[in-house]
Amino acid sequence: MTMQASEARPGAAEVDLSRMSATRGGEKQGLAERVTLGLFIGVPFLALLAAVPVAWGWGLGWVDLSIATVMYFLACHGITIGFHRYFTHGSFKANRALTLSLAIAGSLAIEGPLVRWVADHRKHHRFSDKDGDPHSPWRYGESVPALMKGLWWAHMGWLFDEEQTPQLKYAPDLVKDPAIRRISRLFWLWTLISMLIPPLVGGLLSMSWHGALTAFFWGSLVRVALLHHVTWSINSICHAIGERPFKSRDRSGNVWWLAVLSCGESWHNLHHADPTSARHGVLRGQVDSSARLIRWFELAGWAKDVRWPDAERIAARRAA
Repeated sequence: MTMQASEARPGAAEVDLSRMSATRGGEKQGLAERVTLGLFIGVPFLALLAAVPVAWGWGLGWVDLSIATVMYFLACHGITIGFHRYFTHGSFKANRALTLSLAIAGSLAIEGPLVRWVADHRKHHRFSDKDGDPHSPWRYGESVPALMKGLWWAHMGWLFDEEQTPQLKYAPDLVKDPAIRRISRLFWLWTLISMLIPPLVGGLLSMSWHGALTAFFWGSLVRVALLHHVTWSINSICHAIGERPFKSRDRSGNVWWLAVLSCGESWHNLHHADPTSARHGVLRGQVDSSARLIRWFELAGWAKDVRWPDAERIAARRAA
C-alpha cells in the first residue's frame, strides 16, 4: 500500500509505543480490556434485543427516532468515509479540518481507537480470507459447522483475540501525526460524548428526565448496537455470501440489503477488487451514500485527488 503525505492521510495511535513487544511487533490485549469490550458490546446488544418489545409496549417517538438516525449516520459515515476510505486506503486527500472531523466522527461509532481500527483493516486486506486475516469467516474451514464457527469469529469473536495487530507495522503513517494520535488516545472521551449526546438533546427538547432516558435507550444503546452489527456484518456476511461481479483474490461479495445501513460498504466485492476506489457502489442502482458525501466534500474544496473509478477502470476489474 502506498503511503501518502500527511495532508492526504495523517495518523493517530492510541497505543504507548514503549509498550509494543520488541519480539512480536505488537501488544497483547489484557483481561481488563476484554471485559470492558464485552460490556460495551453486550449492554447495547441487550438494548437492541429489547427494542422491539419496548417499541411495541411504549412506542417510539419521532424525537427519539430523529436523534438515533442522525447519530447513526454521523458515526457510520465517520467510519466508512473517515476510518475506512480515507485513513485506511487513502481514497482521497483532505484538508486538516476535514481530517480531524472525520477522525472524531468515526470515533463516535465506538468501534475502537482509530489506529487500531486502521491497522486491523490493512492487515485484513493483506491476508484477505487467508492465514493471517484477523476476521475471515473461512478461518476454520468450509464445512457447514466450520463456517458457522467462522461466521461467529468474523462477526465479533476476533475482537477478543489476545494478539493485537502491530500498529507500527500496519499504520506507521498514522502513528506519526501528534494531533490524530491524541484523538485516538482520547477514545474514551469520544465514547462518553457519543453516549451522552442523545440523552442531553432528548432531555432538552422534552424538558424531562423521561425524554432523556428514552433518547439514551434509542439514540445511544440501540443506535450503537445496530451500527456495530452492521459494520461487523461486512466482515462476516459479505465474505460468506453475495454476488461477485468483480475479480478479487478473496471471497468478498456484494450484499444489497445492507447497502443503506452500511452507507455503501456492503458493495464489498468491488472494494476488494479496487481497494483505493472512493466509490464502492459503481454499478447502476447501487446506493453509496459515502461516495456522495465525498463528492460534496470535493465540490466544497475540502477534498481533492479523489480516486473515482472511471468506466475503463471498472471494466478492467469485471469478472469474466
